[in-house]
Amino acid sequence: MTHYYTNNMELKSDETRIYFQYKNHNIILASDYGVFSKEKVDYGTRVLLDAIDIKENIGKILDVGCGYGTIGVSLKKQYPHLSVEMIDVNERAVYLANQSIKYNDLKNIIAYKSYAYENVEGCFDIILSNPPIRAGKKVVFEILEGAYNHLNKNGEMIVVIQKKQGAPSAKKKLEDIFGNCEIIKRDKGYFILKSVKE
Repeated sequence: MTHYYTNNMELKSDETRIYFQYKNHNIILASDYGVFSKEKVDYGTRVLLDAIDIKENIGKILDVGCGYGTIGVSLKKQYPHLSVEMIDVNERAVYLANQSIKYNDLKNIIAYKSYAYENVEGCFDIILSNPPIRAGKKVVFEILEGAYNHLNKNGEMIVVIQKKQGAPSAKKKLEDIFGNCEIIKRDKGYFILKSVKE
């Protein structure tokens, strides 16, 4: 059994496109076998995107566990001033995220392979994640913990997790790491959690 949070380029391939509306933008996303939510953008990602309002002083953002690039591509389309990096451990997801960048004719946005933050350099104003819950709590907590050292002062970590899939324990973990965590949105069991590096 192959999971979307593992790396298996030998899976059969049948690349398709997903058409996604974000705010007033029509976004084209590349999808295929072996990635999370391959048929359509998942509800949790939609809730996360709807909860975000990016100010003009925000410069760099990082999408951790980007899949085929929905979060990074959508935010870049809505906020063209952003510099966006997207990472995933799954090589096919990274390839698809780069295809999604091309389909939307975007500049100053990249996707590359990285397990958690191992290939990430520098710091960001916002780190976002719809983390791979099925990879287990250890992996999810690595994503939460690693964010701290890759955020600028006053930088924000924003995560979507379902209540039944561990939102309360993730909230507690973020409070331990950052000293704060607020629930900025709840929708159909999905929690959007935000912590600030003070």
